[in-house]
Amino acid sequence: MANIKSAKKRISQNIKRSEYNKIRKSRIRTSIKKINSAFLDKKNKEEMNKNFIKVESDLAKAVNKGVFKKNTASRLISRLSKKIKLIN
Repeated sequence: MANIKSAKKRISQNIKRSEYNKIRKSRIRTSIKKINSAFLDKKNKEEMNKNFIKVESDLAKAVNKGVFKKNTASRLISRLSKKIKLIN
């Protein structure tokens, strides 16, 4: 266990940030799954587009916060947009 006050604070900050990052990742994965399931059902294009916009903004925020790397987010967005273009 840390003895220095700043080290104790850093540990608590890391715990909080990892919890927030888990929430962000979970939200993004859930939205991606919604898009993929809608793609397989080939239903409700409007819902897919709405979810895609949400996923894109969530990924951009996650990149700024350091949750995902820029290339990872770019790759996910590219794959999702390709699926959406196939249906439209």
